[in-house]
Amino acid sequence: MRKVLVVAYYFPPMGLSGVQRTLKFVKYLPQFEWMPTVLTVSTRGYFAKDETLLKELEPLGIEVVRTRSLDVNRIFRKQEVVKMPPERLRKILGRFSDAFFIPDNKIGWKHPALKAASVLMRKEKFDAVFVTAPPQTDFLIGKALKKKYRLPLVLDYRDAWVDYPFRFYPTPLHRFMHKTMEKHVLQKADAIIVANRRLKELILRRYKFLQYNDIQIISQGFDPEDMKISAQEKLPRIEKMRITFSGVFYENRTPLYFLEALHRVFKHHPKVRGRIEACFIGAFRAEHRKIVRRLELDDAVNILGYLEHKECVRYLLASDVLWMMMDDTRSSPGKIYEYIGAQKKILGCVPEGFMRSLIEEAGGVCVDPTDVEQIAAALLQLYDQYERRKLSGARPDVVDKYNRVMLTGEVAKVLTNLIAE
Repeated sequence: MRKVLVVAYYFPPMGLSGVQRTLKFVKYLPQFEWMPTVLTVSTRGYFAKDETLLKELEPLGIEVVRTRSLDVNRIFRKQEVVKMPPERLRKILGRFSDAFFIPDNKIGWKHPALKAASVLMRKEKFDAVFVTAPPQTDFLIGKALKKKYRLPLVLDYRDAWVDYPFRFYPTPLHRFMHKTMEKHVLQKADAIIVANRRLKELILRRYKFLQYNDIQIISQGFDPEDMKISAQEKLPRIEKMRITFSGVFYENRTPLYFLEALHRVFKHHPKVRGRIEACFIGAFRAEHRKIVRRLELDDAVNILGYLEHKECVRYLLASDVLWMMMDDTRSSPGKIYEYIGAQKKILGCVPEGFMRSLIEEAGGVCVDPTDVEQIAAALLQLYDQYERRKLSGARPDVVDKYNRVMLTGEVAKVLTNLIAE
């Protein structure tokens, strides 16, 4: 067994989709003769908590080292779950954070993390360091470890850094500082992994010293173990077409246009009312509940709140259609890959780009994210297929491409090739 130090601020028992990629890599790396040790933060308040995710690692003997951090989340260290603020307040806080913390408001974790890593390095021999971001502070920690210990460094981009669509640059100096930091980190990296093709294109366009083969795409995925639900655990079917969304609404991701489209369907096709249910899994803000009430959709909308991951998967598997909404071409919501793994029909309210191509490859239906008329037409089309029992998900060969076990094998190859060089 070779050993890899995995640096990840976001890690269970924190919930939400941002922890899934790292957790599953850590879970399956031992199958490919790499034993990970995880360096992360001490348990603190977060928007979601899911202890069941950590239990996946218990039988594997994987060490998870937690250290204090002086970041802003420390304020909530005595709370388990922090209520998500209204979107307007969240944006204000986010802009403030982008203005005063570089590269992000987790920079207070860098020193404690490096101190803990030094202790680990003295205790045991590591063959490589794997760091995943966001937050980009993780990349700075990886760069410092590379400089001090001369170990192969692997960067894992879950989202873009300089080109992240929701990052705020109050001045040109802020953008320059981020670009300089990213450039220096990339120059120190021995391998670069990105979650999608668009990310690779953005990095290559910005940093000309990188070649095409310097960056490898290892996509997000789903864990086949999560999809194994026994007959006793399955949710009962309902006599409605169940459309489920799993995730968080923020920035330009909003349920508004979908809800307006559903309202339009019921208005012009009253017989359909009572035959369609929209389920929302995850934090659902008060302003979105007001939209539901304003459009008189209370009887058609089921707000479930945050669910533990296993419970969330039960709902995905008990749904007829899984819905995704995004209004940019740079981000890559991890939940879409679980949609594919659930083998359900996907309705994608997404712009032209790699995400639309992915959904269409999986046999889904895509429309403009803000076009209420198009969304309403798609809902009627899907309902017709539901009535005729013609709804179907991705083909098996497409599903297999996003299997987390296979994807972790690709990560292991990257690590092994670095040792062999």
